[in-house]
Amino acid sequence: MKNNLAKNRIVAHLDMDAFFASVEERYTPRFRGRPIVVGSDPKNGHGRGVVSTANYKAREYGIHSALPITEAWHISQEAKKQGKPEVIFLPVDFELYEKSSANIFSIIRKYSKLVEPASIDESYFDLSDKLSFKKAEAVCKKIKQEIKEQEKITCSVGLAQNKLVAKIAAGIKKPDGLFVVLPEQAKKFLEPLPIREIPGIGPKTAEILYALNIKTIKDLKLLTKEQLQNMLGKWGEELYFKARGIDDSPIIEDREVKSIGEQATFQHNTLSALYIGDIIFKMCEGVFKRFQNSGFDKFKTVSLTVRFSDFNTKTSAKSFKKDLGKNDLPKLKLEVLKLILPYLDKRKNPNLKQIRLVGVRLEKLSKETQKTLGI
Repeated sequence: MKNNLAKNRIVAHLDMDAFFASVEERYTPRFRGRPIVVGSDPKNGHGRGVVSTANYKAREYGIHSALPITEAWHISQEAKKQGKPEVIFLPVDFELYEKSSANIFSIIRKYSKLVEPASIDESYFDLSDKLSFKKAEAVCKKIKQEIKEQEKITCSVGLAQNKLVAKIAAGIKKPDGLFVVLPEQAKKFLEPLPIREIPGIGPKTAEILYALNIKTIKDLKLLTKEQLQNMLGKWGEELYFKARGIDDSPIIEDREVKSIGEQATFQHNTLSALYIGDIIFKMCEGVFKRFQNSGFDKFKTVSLTVRFSDFNTKTSAKSFKKDLGKNDLPKLKLEVLKLILPYLDKRKNPNLKQIRLVGVRLEKLSKETQKTLGI
């Protein structure tokens, strides 16, 4: 990361509000205004897995993303006892969310020549050609309004001189917010914020810094680059610049989704080949259907994730000499079966630990046009 900035950049970060849950509300009117949790099946408090998304009504109960689904269910039952509306639990519907996501990106691309999808519900886009933050803010308001009118859901936008500050700003006034940080305001904006607001600072890094009584970004700036490098290696140097709002990373327009995958947490830990095989084949069918509807024509690699009962996680992958296409579901199932079998015996599971989760992912996706052009 360099210690200089392009002085005239205007960058926006758009983040959809509780995206999965919001889309579910949009397509099912009777859900509107109700607390909604999208994720694993809670199975009346005996489910496995976690919350993918909770809408803002559910967050008022204390339910949030990554919370164990059983804990979310128990919270919902306590709320019900208190006379509050009961939480609606829904499974993840990737096809529905991807359809809405594609529409949202199309709206953004009407107003910006340079758009980088960061995930299914986040994107960066360049508005430097608007020449002023005031004009760029007006564009962001138009984008927000079009998304609200066409998709019936809301988003929050941060506007700043670079991607880092724009992303942090997008989270300040959620939901349905728009927050502008002018270049001369960046230092004052960042310094009071908790260190966890910096993208990339997770629980482990935070614990290291908390032990040094480093709680805010202003505190973090007291550490020298050398101190941060000694503590955190290369990430420490990056963090030194992030704390100062310095980020010259470009917006990468062609950053498309390059993989499609799903994972499932079993109801009970198991080594049953029949049970795991059935789950794996259903997962292959779901992932393959999404691939067929994705706009991509080929994939070169399939990867398998296996998580054991002790939460140790392993991955295996198979790359094909000839890319697989939209008629190759049987071949996909066969290759995934070959990948999982060594984990069901002592070849890759010498202690015969039971398995709690599996995942299947198609990687290195491509389009026929890319192949024709040699890309």
